[in-house]
Amino acid sequence: MDQVKNKKKGGGVLFLIIVIVIVLLTLAFGVLKGAGVIKFGPSPSSKKERSNPVNVNIGNFKLGNFASRGKYVARLYITGVIQEANETYNQKWLLDTIEDLENDQNNVGILLVIDSPGGTVYEADETYLALRKYKNAGKEIWAYFKSMAASGAYYIACAADSIYANRNTMTGSIGVIIGPTIDATGLLDKLGLKATSFASGKNKGMLNYDNPLTDEQRKIMQGLVDETYEQFVSIVASARKKSYEETKVLADGRVYTAKQAKDNGLIDSIGSLENAQDRMRERLAISQNLSSDEADEVDFRDYEYIYQAPFMRRVFESTTGVSLPKAMDRTFGPDIKYPAYLFQF
Repeated sequence: MDQVKNKKKGGGVLFLIIVIVIVLLTLAFGVLKGAGVIKFGPSPSSKKERSNPVNVNIGNFKLGNFASRGKYVARLYITGVIQEANETYNQKWLLDTIEDLENDQNNVGILLVIDSPGGTVYEADETYLALRKYKNAGKEIWAYFKSMAASGAYYIACAADSIYANRNTMTGSIGVIIGPTIDATGLLDKLGLKATSFASGKNKGMLNYDNPLTDEQRKIMQGLVDETYEQFVSIVASARKKSYEETKVLADGRVYTAKQAKDNGLIDSIGSLENAQDRMRERLAISQNLSSDEADEVDFRDYEYIYQAPFMRRVFESTTGVSLPKAMDRTFGPDIKYPAYLFQF
C-alpha cells in the first residue's frame, strides 16, 4: 500500500514539474516575441531581395543586432495613438531607439513608417525634437504615410527631409484640441445633487464637472490652445518651406487626401513604400558620398514596438488557456478615435 501511495505521489510531482517547465518555456518565448523588435522574412525592393535582420530589445537589455554590420536605414514604425504608452506605441522605447540609431555609425538614415491619428502634445513634440537631434548628426530622415498620418503624427513627420504617402492616405488635421470638458451642474440640480470642491485660487477648479466655466477661464484655455497651435503652424511652415500666413490657411484642422496634400505642398510624393526606399537610396548616394553600388546595397531594417501583456496575465493565460479581455490590462490613456493633437491632463 505504501508503494502505491509513493508511486502516486511521485507521478504527481513529475506532472507538476512538467507543467512548470511548459509555463517557463511559454513565458520565455513570450518575452522574446513581445518585448522588443522582431521582424523576420524578406524585405523586397525593386532592386533586389534583401533579408531583414532581427533586432531584439528586452526591457532595458539589448541583445544586439543579429545581422551584418553594413550601412543601413532604419524603418522606424510609428503606429497608433501617440502618448506615453499603449498597445501599439511606447514613447520611451521610441526615444531610446532614436538615440541608439544616432550613435550607430553604420546607420545612415531613418525612414519613418507612420500610421497614426495623432496624439498628445508633449510626446509628439518630444519625438520631433529627438529626430531633429538625430538629423543634426548628419543623417537622413524620410517619412512614409500609410492609411493615416494626421495631427501629432504629421507634426512628427515635419522632422523628415522628404515625405511620401500612399495614394489613400489621410493626412493634415493641423490644429490643437483640449477637451471635451463637461459641465454637469444642470443635471445635478435636476437630480437634487450638489457637488462641492475646495480650491485655493479662483481658477484652480476650472474644468471640474461641478464648476461652470467663466469667461476668464475660457480665455485661459483658449490661450493654451492658441500658443501650441502657433508652434505647430511654425514647425510646418519651416519644414515645408512656406510662410506662416500661407501655412495657417491650410492649418484649419481639416484632413487632406494624399493628392490634396501634395497639391498644397504638405507632402512631396505619392507612391509605395518601395518607391520611397528607392528614392531614399538615390539621395543617400549624394548626402553620404556613396557610390551607386554602395547606395544600392544599403539595407532597410525594421524597428517596431511590440506590446507585451502584463506578466500575471501571461501566466494566467499560459496555465489556463483562457484569454482575458484587454480591458483588464492597465489603462494607458485616451483612446482617440479621430485625428487629434491634444493636451492630456
